[in-house]
Amino acid sequence: MFSAPNATPATAAHVSVLLDEVLAGLNLRAGGRYLDGTLGLGGHSAALMERTQGRAWLCGIDRDPQALERAAARLAPYAGHCRLFASEYASFPAALDALGWEHIDGALLDLGVSSLQLDVTERGFSLRGNAPLDMRMDMGTLSRKDREPWLESAWTVVNHADIHDLRRIIEMYGEDPQAKRIARAIVEARQSTPIETTGQLADIVSQAYPAHWRAEARSHPATRTFQAIRMAVNDELGQLERFLDAILPRLAVGGRLAVISFHSLEDRLVKQRFRTWSTDCLCPPHLPRCMCGHHAEARLITKKPVVPGREELRDNPRSGSARLRIVEKLPPYKELS
Repeated sequence: MFSAPNATPATAAHVSVLLDEVLAGLNLRAGGRYLDGTLGLGGHSAALMERTQGRAWLCGIDRDPQALERAAARLAPYAGHCRLFASEYASFPAALDALGWEHIDGALLDLGVSSLQLDVTERGFSLRGNAPLDMRMDMGTLSRKDREPWLESAWTVVNHADIHDLRRIIEMYGEDPQAKRIARAIVEARQSTPIETTGQLADIVSQAYPAHWRAEARSHPATRTFQAIRMAVNDELGQLERFLDAILPRLAVGGRLAVISFHSLEDRLVKQRFRTWSTDCLCPPHLPRCMCGHHAEARLITKKPVVPGREELRDNPRSGSARLRIVEKLPPYKELS
């Protein structure tokens, strides 16, 4: 568990995405227990505590030690009601068990890469500068014993993944139509000397693009490749799947889950899971009657994803791809006697 009182002051500016929409959607109450699985710099959690006059209880989780330190400083005024853990958010049940919380009244995930990670060039997340290839959200502080060794960091992916794995990662997570050309270019480049920096990788990917694609690209040609490698290194879709597998039983009846996603694959996964939870029968439509016996476990609070408004987009351009979805847990289904 991470201790707030000994934290150093936060120094980076931070804008929380869809803040008002999240606070309203979680249906907060004083005395409620809440989980912030992606604490980041603590913006959503600090606002949650302020909205409840410091009378809510918070379990905050983040695997980035720099983010935890700054979030702890931000939450210091509410330290008696906040418990912070250095962990992957998919491991949240262990944190709740450590607090003796069987159920919670709300949970939040704000997925993707944080402003802190993007803005600290040496972390290797950004195309700006020429930093060492890293991209580990946990900075190597958490165990990765169940992962393939070549998934340890961006450097190991770029220099040790075979061409088929590279292509699959860039196609799956980056959704880049040039994945085959990019993977081949990376493998060819590393044969003479290891690829050490973000600048080297960005140049290799850019040169792999056809000239007319480079000329017409709205963003740097390496943007999707960087995103794909980051998602693979940090097992971002696997984390989300495991979290969704475990969260519903830990929500109290009436408790809400809010998820902000920035990637189409993440949003699709959340959308499909929420739809399953909120649907009574999951049988194929051609069956004359229900054979699955499934009953809705949650109801959709957001029928469609909530997106940033014009003012937020103006003030925080990074919020452009944000999508917020919220569900509320229903009471257990009871057969009519």
